[in-house]
Amino acid sequence: MRVRAGDSELQFEDEGRGEPLLLLHAFPLGSSMWNAQAATLASFHRVVRFDDRGFGGSPPGDGPLTMDRIADDAAALLDHLSIDRAVLWGCSMGGYAALAFVRRHPHRLRALVLQDTRATADSDEARANRGTLAERVLREGPEAAASAFGSKLLGKTTQSENPRLVAEVQRTILANPPRGIADALLGLGMRPDSRSTLFDIRVPTLVLCGEEDVLTPPTDSKALHATIAGSRLEIVPRAGHLANMEAPEAVNSAVAAFVLELG
Repeated sequence: MRVRAGDSELQFEDEGRGEPLLLLHAFPLGSSMWNAQAATLASFHRVVRFDDRGFGGSPPGDGPLTMDRIADDAAALLDHLSIDRAVLWGCSMGGYAALAFVRRHPHRLRALVLQDTRATADSDEARANRGTLAERVLREGPEAAASAFGSKLLGKTTQSENPRLVAEVQRTILANPPRGIADALLGLGMRPDSRSTLFDIRVPTLVLCGEEDVLTPPTDSKALHATIAGSRLEIVPRAGHLANMEAPEAVNSAVAAFVLELG
């Protein structure tokens, strides 16, 4: 299904009934990274997910894909589906966008799941590196992003024991258009420091992280948990940056229990 969001169209899926869960995907993947969550959680909840501009089935937008833009697109999709409030679940880039959503649309939040993400902004060096990689992607294609990020997205256990998932992640990255990946890299580099936003979170919050995550390691999630009042922390064994794909049963169980307690 497709929905108009500002100057672009978004491809989305809406499955199940019950408490709405809105899922924001990681860079440089797409909404297909949530397949295992939709397959299980849609039996009890309404699971909504979409491809950010320039990923999956959504065409690139105009200019950098900022976290504010993703947050506003998420709110537009909720409007389209007549959903007042949702449990917002963001992984990596989706987590950055979820924190932007906290700033821009706090009244639309039922609860929050922050997975394998952090609140700090890029350093000057990291921002410059993203800009350099964006130029490479435009010249060389998505292979440049796959080379730079592919081995870091998955934990050491997954890399050694689950070659099928390793190949799936590579295929997903390579299927995305260079412009979408480059726009997201620039948007990621532009994101603000969100540590002050953590004090404004007033909804139940679950912080999830793979114990083998090397991009946003457990220390980042522990910092989120320590700052967000009343939050819960779950470290997922034998999983890396894409914990929901690497250990879907453990992650699904943790989120299902969290949502159940909302009443």
